[in-house]
Amino acid sequence: MQNIHGLAIPETLAEATRPETTALVVYDMQIGILRQLEEGPAILERVLQTVQIARSAGIRIFFMRHMSLPTRMAGVFQFRQMMAWQRKSAAEDVHPWFLRDSPGFALAPELEVRDDEAIFDKITFSAFEGTPLAIAMRDCGLKSFLICGIATEIGIEPTVRHGADLGLIPIVVTDACGGGDAEAADRAMASMKYMGDAMLCTVEDLSAVWG
Repeated sequence: MQNIHGLAIPETLAEATRPETTALVVYDMQIGILRQLEEGPAILERVLQTVQIARSAGIRIFFMRHMSLPTRMAGVFQFRQMMAWQRKSAAEDVHPWFLRDSPGFALAPELEVRDDEAIFDKITFSAFEGTPLAIAMRDCGLKSFLICGIATEIGIEPTVRHGADLGLIPIVVTDACGGGDAEAADRAMASMKYMGDAMLCTVEDLSAVWG
């Protein structure tokens, strides 16, 4: 740990992941998203390992869910996004995939979210935009966050960059992150590594740090 002007600057994973100043963000581990990925079961297993390690260490955990708006409430961007994701050329041909309380919207039941853990819904790619996540972290005095889940190239990279802009240290659990497109996910991971704002670690690294 380096110290300058009264600030403690973490240099190692252990220093950046002290239980009282970090949280785990589990990104979009929803039934309707997992079933789209061939590697979904493997990513779910590694996310479950990460969650269990965090729970054993007493880490605060925030679960994110992607939510679609009903077509009556959807705006220009929402329609453009649905058209792109569903590969439709006409707006009238799309339908919301992740309406609240639809089967695909739910988190994977294996996660067994606890009463002392939070679930936040979003219609954005960054987990911080339009959600209480930043407020909750700031109110708890947190300085860093770990992130795992799906998808690296869709939502994890924007969340990492946004978190860094908010003054938090992002820590990406690389082998507990899945991508919808392998090449795009690899590019996103390489970009986060290149930028240097985030720390990168594995599930095994976390296990070693938190015992």
